[in-house]
Amino acid sequence: MGVTQGAVAQQVRQLEAHLGILLFERLPKGLAFTPSGRSYHTRVATAFEDLRAATATLRPEPGRVLVSVTPTFAAKWLIPNLPDFSAAHPEVDLAVLATEKISRFHGDGIDLAIRQGQPPFGAALDAIRLFRQEIIAVAAPSFVAGQSLPLDPETLSRLPKLHDAHDLWPAFLKKLNVEDRGGHGLRLSQTTLAMDAALSGQGAALVSSFLAQRDIAANHLVQITPETLSGKQDFYLLAVRVNGGDKSGHAAAQNQASGGVASAMARALSR
Repeated sequence: MGVTQGAVAQQVRQLEAHLGILLFERLPKGLAFTPSGRSYHTRVATAFEDLRAATATLRPEPGRVLVSVTPTFAAKWLIPNLPDFSAAHPEVDLAVLATEKISRFHGDGIDLAIRQGQPPFGAALDAIRLFRQEIIAVAAPSFVAGQSLPLDPETLSRLPKLHDAHDLWPAFLKKLNVEDRGGHGLRLSQTTLAMDAALSGQGAALVSSFLAQRDIAANHLVQITPETLSGKQDFYLLAVRVNGGDKSGHAAAQNQASGGVASAMARALSR
């Protein structure tokens, strides 16, 4: 900090005098927080951490890339595939923000984002498509034990179904000309929760095929019907477009780095 121990002690005494309360107990071998001091320290430490985070947003660290993804994409695809990316690009300090909210690149300090949607995403953004939206129906092997796969329409109709926020079962069953006789089914806010419920044998779930690949390969899930549902909400990797002269040197360098990471990540994740 560039100050002596005596100067720090003087600042502490001045703070205690200003507050009118002791923050430390003076012990023979040093100092210890009083209850009021400990409570004050906790609150002040949180405030300083917020200041550090705000400053980091304005001045991102060189080589550090913050990517915003949905919790489902993070848990079911990005995190399992990050070791290969990290091994190939050890120079990249990748941080992951898992959120359902729409992240603002400048306001939230985001360098990259992976989201479902339809182009165009705006003149300021470059978009790389990672995966098409192809929906499949899956369940745990134990849940369909004794049934022949693929399931016949009547069995599929009676099967308990897991619903997420996308609510795709009505469209999926309509395509198959199947009426849903499986009851209300469990309703969950995120696809990752529906997948976890399916893994634990609570019903059948609709998921993007690439998200279920690892669990299907490991025989944790099975595809219960070969039919698929195609949508228009493909998965894209988004990055701020670099425009020659209208950015500061630091911002331009950061965006250039993010663009390089975006291309490398797209190659690694979409294999």
